[in-house]
Amino acid sequence: MTESNIALKVSNLTKDFGGLRAVNDISFEVGKGEFVGLIGPNGCGKTTTFNCISGLLEPSDGKIQVLGKDANSLRPDQIQKLGLTRTFQHTRLWKEMTVIENLLVPPRKQFAPNTISSLFRPHSRAAERNRLEDAYSALDMLEVPHMAENLASELSGGQSKLVDIGRALMGTPQFLLLDEPVAGVAGPLAEKIFQNLRDLVTDTGISILVIEHNMDFILRRGVDRIIVMDQGRILMQGTPDEVKDSREVVEAYLGGGGEEE
Repeated sequence: MTESNIALKVSNLTKDFGGLRAVNDISFEVGKGEFVGLIGPNGCGKTTTFNCISGLLEPSDGKIQVLGKDANSLRPDQIQKLGLTRTFQHTRLWKEMTVIENLLVPPRKQFAPNTISSLFRPHSRAAERNRLEDAYSALDMLEVPHMAENLASELSGGQSKLVDIGRALMGTPQFLLLDEPVAGVAGPLAEKIFQNLRDLVTDTGISILVIEHNMDFILRRGVDRIIVMDQGRILMQGTPDEVKDSREVVEAYLGGGGEEE
């Protein structure tokens, strides 16, 4: 993979918490327009890796490049401006706002369409309409347009996950980090969401790195490659077929335990 085609490059990433080494010298790449799964048993370091990539944690060692830029010393908001957006295992929606209001917050360079601003920015109202259309399109893709006017506090855990994905998409990212995006979502809908993410990658060229704990699910869901972690290290990288046939991967899952840090 040439440098110009790399969306994310992680080199020798290590993260220590006191005497605990949660991530141990891992290296991997995600290409532009690539859909990659990050899997492994609970406690293997997946979420810690995401937190280092997105700037929530400072790596103990190693280097992270996001869309060709060094991201090691950047804050989360600075990394977001590079074009990377993420979701979390536990959603962080604004509970007092409706679903559609939650989706309308992330788009950049917004201006309130009031009388004074309209005099100087005559296209502000059209831009607001476009954002609203984009928000409803995101809800359509996630199969939940009927929830647009619901308060976020009224949503189930699975529904909150879907709204969180929609909110991430509204920031027009070039790279998405999705942390267990369909956890708590019913089986048929979870499969539909993953198919829509696959289509999104194919149609727009966005890059996606997705954490999924359920190995059987991710192997059937159309990702290009899978990175397998175990005990803070990368156990293997390969196509879904290569991962499925790996005895090491099966043993890691059967022997894995503990809670995700």
